[in-house]
Amino acid sequence: MDIAFKVNGREVHVSVEPRRSLADCLRHDLSFTGTHVGCEHGVCGACTVMMDGEAVRSCLVLAVQAQDRLVETVEGLASDDCLSAIQEEFRANHALQCGFCTPGILMSAQALLNTEPEASNDRIREVLSGHICRCTGYIPIVTAIAKARDRLSAASRDHYAIEE
Repeated sequence: MDIAFKVNGREVHVSVEPRRSLADCLRHDLSFTGTHVGCEHGVCGACTVMMDGEAVRSCLVLAVQAQDRLVETVEGLASDDCLSAIQEEFRANHALQCGFCTPGILMSAQALLNTEPEASNDRIREVLSGHICRCTGYIPIVTAIAKARDRLSAASRDHYAIEE
């Protein structure tokens, strides 16, 4: 099937078999290799991307379901060689080790902060419960997300203060 959708704001056209997962389409057909495939059952969270702003397990989504939708991958978080706030905080707080699970965690965290900009640390932990990381404890990850939340919240307050 021929499908068209946007990945990180760019229109893509690809021909896929109806049973091809979005994860495989992103990685193998479109070369967005930041989307990692771990368990292929939706349990580990490594394949998490955003579809229309919502975090989804791309191993469980068929590529054809992306037709006319907006898909965001970890490659879309940074812009013009500048890391996003969440990426900077992961780096500053040593919230990653091998990096295999990190793209999926980043995408879930970004989706959370987009929809719940004041998410509590408990809410952050709840969202992280859908991710398996075998290399590091989750404390630096929670810290990084909370610091990104605080940074983004402060930037938003500053932006509104300037407009007034």
